[in-house]
Amino acid sequence: MAEHTIIIADDHPLFRGALRQAVSGMEGTQRIIEAGTFDEARKAAISHADTDVMLLDLAMPGISGFSGLMALRAEFCSLPIIICSATDDATTIRRALELGASGFISKSAGIDDIRNSIQTVLNGDIANPIADDSGLEQDAELADLMARLKTLTPQQNRVLGMLCEGLLNKQIAYALSVSEATIKAHVSAILLKLRVDSRTQAVIQLGRLNMSMVA
Repeated sequence: MAEHTIIIADDHPLFRGALRQAVSGMEGTQRIIEAGTFDEARKAAISHADTDVMLLDLAMPGISGFSGLMALRAEFCSLPIIICSATDDATTIRRALELGASGFISKSAGIDDIRNSIQTVLNGDIANPIADDSGLEQDAELADLMARLKTLTPQQNRVLGMLCEGLLNKQIAYALSVSEATIKAHVSAILLKLRVDSRTQAVIQLGRLNMSMVA
């Protein structure tokens, strides 16, 4: 049976260990790469272009809420991403899938459910734990916001996530190894795409999407 390469991206070592145990018990040979921060997850995806699926925590150091999913989805368009989160209400699951996730796993799920979800995605299907869900965002304003967020480039998504963490332009420029002028250009583009007038308003907009989400 073919080997699968799976990236486990979560900042909690104990949960990474639980996911590793679940993945290791699946049929076939599994090559597992672990990442404890968003940057490590991104570097792992770059280094392992043959990755079959990434298991991604919604709350990780280096990114805010759905920003990580959006950035990775834009940069690695062919990489299936399964969100793993303790926030497992229907709204969070629906939004994760709408923003490009291939599946959702609750951190309270049993090991068999975790394996079944991963296998579903490896088979090319969507692992949606919500029964009889329409798959549509019920809030029209948030649906419009998500559509606009999808137009952001991978770098713009990363910049927006850092803005949400309260970083200044010069700090973001240093972290991304680019000039401050480049960051200013990204911020201007983000404001234009989100139809807001300030970085504070952009952060508030994304905060509406992430509202009530916990690790």
